[in-house]
Amino acid sequence: MEELDGKRRLAKVIAERGIASRREAERMVEEGKVEVNGVVVSHPGHPVDPEKDRIKVDGRYAQKAPARKVYFLLFKPKGYITGRDDPDGRTSVLELVRDLPDRVEPVGRLDINTEGALLLTNDGPLAHKLTHPSTGVPKRYLAKVWKTPSERTLQRLQEGVMLEDGKTAPAKARVVESTDTGNTWVEITVTEGKNRLVRRMLAEVGHPVSKLRRESFATISIRGLERGEYRMLTGEEVQRLRDLAAGVPPSAVGHKNRTRSKAGFAKPDEEWLRKRLDRQSRKVNRQAPPRGGAAR
Repeated sequence: MEELDGKRRLAKVIAERGIASRREAERMVEEGKVEVNGVVVSHPGHPVDPEKDRIKVDGRYAQKAPARKVYFLLFKPKGYITGRDDPDGRTSVLELVRDLPDRVEPVGRLDINTEGALLLTNDGPLAHKLTHPSTGVPKRYLAKVWKTPSERTLQRLQEGVMLEDGKTAPAKARVVESTDTGNTWVEITVTEGKNRLVRRMLAEVGHPVSKLRRESFATISIRGLERGEYRMLTGEEVQRLRDLAAGVPPSAVGHKNRTRSKAGFAKPDEEWLRKRLDRQSRKVNRQAPPRGGAAR
């Protein structure tokens, strides 16, 4: 229950104040990093009165929700984690935006070896809705895989493949371009947020991934950004996010000057995509792939 006699769930209040995503807030509470009126609380659903209770997170008071909401898109490079704290001392993507005047949190996750589109915001409720499994926002990736998937293999991806945690939802998949070494760039769009989903899906159908980049999240594309760069979202883009969070199908979200596929996923600019892959091809290691089967 979200509200009882004016009280609300502790983790939700922390997220609304822009301190962390809902999931991150729950983790912080469970790890004993949150105090309510001077007492450590370990249950994310602990009821609090946002107007009266004093909440501390990591020893600092959690101020009320910021007066303004901000929304950014970051082109996450490889080698960065998307959490705020890491026991292994790895660098967080938040170091790339440390000059922002507002505290922001990543929307969802990208693993350390995956690069690409990552939203950052202090709008906790919107971030929660965009990452909730029921929302099913589209996430479009380019994956460099070993060899070339057949039409039957692509169909398997489109229909869903069985993984250890269940069958995946239908995806959109197509071959984009082959490399000089006989491997392939595949474009795949998924609507789930499971851990390492795209890598696991492609490995399951016999085409392990050697490079992975998320080209867009919730229809917001990294086009025009270089690795490590970020930009503020436009008002039209923020409205698109709100529409998706409210359950509007991707095919009905208010794009301007954007062609859509029949499946309702954003269609990339073919010329821009070709040029991006051309740049990648010039960096390809021309050695043959190892006998173990991993793409190079």
